[in-house]
Amino acid sequence: MKKNVFVFIQTCLCISYTLKLFFLLLLFFSAVHVDNPPSIPTLTTSYVHGISSHSLLSSTVDQCLQRSVERHPDREALVFMQNGMRKTFAQFYQDVEQTAAGLLAVGLKRGDRLGMWGPNIYEWILMQFATAKTGIILVSVNPAYQLQEVEFALRKVQCNAVVCPTQFKTQRYCDMLRQLCPEMETASPGGIKSSRLPDLHTVIVTDSQQPGALHLKDVMQAGSSQHYQQLQDLQKKLSCDDPINIQFTSGTTGKPKGATLSHHNIVNNAYFIGARIGYSWKKNVRICLPVPLYHCFGSVGGGMVMAVYGTTVIFPSTGYDGHANLVAIEKEKCTFMYGTPTMFIDMLSQPDLAQIDFSSVEGGITAGSPCPPEVIRKVINATGAKEMLIGYGTTENSPVTFCGFPIDSMERKTETAGCICPHTEHTEWLGYCVMLEYWKDDEKTQECITKDRWYKTGDIASLDGYGYCKIEGRIKDLIIRGGENIYPAEIEQFLHTHPQIQEAQVVGVKDERMGEEVCACIRLKAGQECTAEEIKAYCKGKLAHYKVPRYVTFVQGYPLTVTGKERHM
Repeated sequence: MKKNVFVFIQTCLCISYTLKLFFLLLLFFSAVHVDNPPSIPTLTTSYVHGISSHSLLSSTVDQCLQRSVERHPDREALVFMQNGMRKTFAQFYQDVEQTAAGLLAVGLKRGDRLGMWGPNIYEWILMQFATAKTGIILVSVNPAYQLQEVEFALRKVQCNAVVCPTQFKTQRYCDMLRQLCPEMETASPGGIKSSRLPDLHTVIVTDSQQPGALHLKDVMQAGSSQHYQQLQDLQKKLSCDDPINIQFTSGTTGKPKGATLSHHNIVNNAYFIGARIGYSWKKNVRICLPVPLYHCFGSVGGGMVMAVYGTTVIFPSTGYDGHANLVAIEKEKCTFMYGTPTMFIDMLSQPDLAQIDFSSVEGGITAGSPCPPEVIRKVINATGAKEMLIGYGTTENSPVTFCGFPIDSMERKTETAGCICPHTEHTEWLGYCVMLEYWKDDEKTQECITKDRWYKTGDIASLDGYGYCKIEGRIKDLIIRGGENIYPAEIEQFLHTHPQIQEAQVVGVKDERMGEEVCACIRLKAGQECTAEEIKAYCKGKLAHYKVPRYVTFVQGYPLTVTGKERHM
């Protein structure tokens, strides 16, 4: 009996060794060195591993920023065109330290969640780095969220604090918070006790004094020597593997989920994005950043790249404005332009495009949704941005996993999503970039991350022999409108609250400008009548503007599968 057991174990060990050898050989033959564009086609399978001579960084967000402050104290870090604010790295870091100490002074602590709810304002990026220095987890809240959406987000991650402006355009942030927390009216600042948001105790307003809330300028003055010492002591305890940012994403199913990213995730993604573009050797990089900070594209590709490489980031406007983009590029001598495909399409349609001086522009990067090849060609021809790149990734991957090289051929620049990034494996996705989890949602985390830490994107893609990726389509039922991820089920669930609607299915339809638009296919209850305008009016103010259906069509039924089940259109 013992002999049989021994033989069995020995056989298993041999099989294990053979499997390991097989995977090592697979890794060897599927490895692509990606410090430069690969020149030899080595791939014969759908697996690729991007290898690099550059190691992963083990730094925290604050350590990266500190190094850039030490190297370039007098260089401009941030320029906000709308109010003329300019901050050097030294000035910005002084504000970061002051704010971080103030957050500790008002009772926030490492591991707490702070929701930043607002457009591209200075206070957004200030909070990004002040929270990172204290170990507070920044929650990126979509500035377009309406009452129900923001309540869901804040409850989901148990936000302890919210920072917001009083309002932006039609978004009245303080009014919505008061609707959720009427207790604010009589609470002392920092002492909110809300029945609907039981974890929330602190609201910080960036631009006015509000009942029950703190003004940001008072928070920045609140830190004493004791809090600065506390801040210094904290730096010894923070780890690069700590969670530091929660980004809401529709992911592959259901309501928005909180993709939980660590310092290690976003620091290294910024590091390798910048290296791919050439920020490691380019001088005086000035980035025009119109993309929103609450997206990974803005906060990692913009804010974190600034911290890692010491680049200057120019914000053309608080909310997207195609003309303001052009003004910023010309006036601030921007060398790189960021944008979703929709933003570049809008920029190309500006009537004064031909009068703009693009002589400073070297390149740019587009991401957030699939980019038609013709758009990239037009951008390059109109602006002379020869080093245009396409990036591909997901929020759950911090975000970029594929990105082109500045010297790629026009075919690669326009027809692919770029080359595999360093220290990332692709069959689905595996690498340093994979998020820690969906916050407090084990079931959804396990649906998209395997036990071996592979992330399942739900996208259909093909690889060429050099490790370049072409996105063919999506398995998951997701609409991408102008860079915004929209999950149809969320809109469908809302439409079902309409008293005249029997059933609703939401689909994406192609749109030249936005990539996709939202279309609601509605079956009314028997005997009921309703117009498309009435449906849209019902949605406005209750759904974020980009989720309100552009098209509404009324149907008697839906297509059926061969088994007789309704097929989602």
